[in-house]
Amino acid sequence: MKISIISIGSIKEKYLRDAINEYSKRLSKYTKIEFLSASDEPICDNPSQKEIEIVKNKEGEKILKLIPQNSYKIALDLRGEMLSSEELASKISNVFSYNSSHISFIIGGSLGIAKKVIDTVDYKLCFSKMTFPHQLMQVILLEQIYRAFKINNNETYHK
Repeated sequence: MKISIISIGSIKEKYLRDAINEYSKRLSKYTKIEFLSASDEPICDNPSQKEIEIVKNKEGEKILKLIPQNSYKIALDLRGEMLSSEELASKISNVFSYNSSHISFIIGGSLGIAKKVIDTVDYKLCFSKMTFPHQLMQVILLEQIYRAFKINNNETYHK
């Protein structure tokens, strides 16, 4: 089993890197995890809708190049399905059992994920209707993946 976290931009804040490292260490008991990232595109203040689409498309091209072949692709998208932690655990278990031994979670940049990326994914997952910084989203995603493995292995974890 392998999980790839594909994202735009780098994690600059030490506290976020520390949290990512902690959950990566915890997850190493269950799965191999890798982080694939591409640089974010520069954008001016108050961009037009056309400028936003250009940036999203450029970042989308970078994301598409990072997605491992034959992985089950899950995009974090506001239009995706919201799941409970138990439902996410079941989804991960089912993917590993019936679809692929490799899951790629895709986190877009600050403007979101390009349509051309969304059109290629197997599943769209929404964590909340709220907007989170994409760097923080890595930590939230890793915590939920860790929680899913604990649930799937009938191990206790705080509720």
